[in-house]
Amino acid sequence: MKARIDTKGLFACFDAGLAHDSGDAVNVEISAVAWDGRRLVFGSDKNVPGRHRSPVFALEIDDGRPVADSLGFYTASLIKHAEKYEDFALSDDGQFLIATTGFDRVDDDSAAQDAYNRLLVWPVDAPDDVQLVADRHNDGVASSVPLRDDLSTALGAPYFKIEGLASIPGEDAGDDPLLLFGIREVGADHENFTYVAQVVAAPYRIDQAGALSFTGAFEMVYEFEPAAWPAVRFDVGLSSLEFDPTNDRLLFLTSFEVDDGAGGDRLGAYLWSLDVADFHAGRAPRLVHDEQGEALEFANKAEGVAVLPDGRLFVVYDPDRALKLESDHPRDARDPHEAPYTLLTLVDET
Repeated sequence: MKARIDTKGLFACFDAGLAHDSGDAVNVEISAVAWDGRRLVFGSDKNVPGRHRSPVFALEIDDGRPVADSLGFYTASLIKHAEKYEDFALSDDGQFLIATTGFDRVDDDSAAQDAYNRLLVWPVDAPDDVQLVADRHNDGVASSVPLRDDLSTALGAPYFKIEGLASIPGEDAGDDPLLLFGIREVGADHENFTYVAQVVAAPYRIDQAGALSFTGAFEMVYEFEPAAWPAVRFDVGLSSLEFDPTNDRLLFLTSFEVDDGAGGDRLGAYLWSLDVADFHAGRAPRLVHDEQGEALEFANKAEGVAVLPDGRLFVVYDPDRALKLESDHPRDARDPHEAPYTLLTLVDET
């Protein structure tokens, strides 16, 4: 499978010149994106200050490109005050958006880090009606901390980090849909872990009141080892998971962040495709190549992919604090309030 790059661009995520109280510029770090049927919804893994702003916001598109004056923030308290969004998923019926944070930190002695553990669901046309999954309140902080035990048991490890989320139909007719959690890190703790590309699945339902509940056990159902592909030059972990219903396939992003030897980091990512039938059968994904037949290696840390109505893919990046852009980008550098994106088309050669 090959990818044709159609466009590389930038879009504003808030007003230019926005600064923290310290005076430092607010830097956008996009970590999630989903097409909700009408617009692209984005999530940042860093907070965006201001009462009328939020780390989750939406933009309409025109020919696949974000429309600047359509920017709207999702400011419901549960959404606004979650910490470190990592991915979004559209529900099986297309009526709800599901959002997850990383679930990579918790403090057993306080609620200080509980907001890093939230699984949220809201109607696509009514984000203010957001609900918390596995609702727990601790010292006034609402979270989904109870899900940590389910995920940890499925993975067989006390520490993990979620960076992907997708919803797919149940394997057999009449089965509940499956919510897939893409796992990037697994280990003993945040300093002792291994980068992985694993998927935990659990069947779920959303009732008429918009509440999501799980109807079966969490299971680790799929994994692959990117290093088994010689074209993958760096140690990578899963960074996004997306379901493409038109083609009945899953899309994976795996990203890397390595020392460039000059005191900085080299960022990049790879894209993978996997038919849902092959996912259930445990078969290997296909590494996507560029038009020259080489492995498609993004020159930035891709952390989100959305399938647009015309079938093209919209890929977003978390460039951390780097402002310089790759050499073939139309601009040399971005401003702190701007996020880079790539619009591409997949071509199946089989």
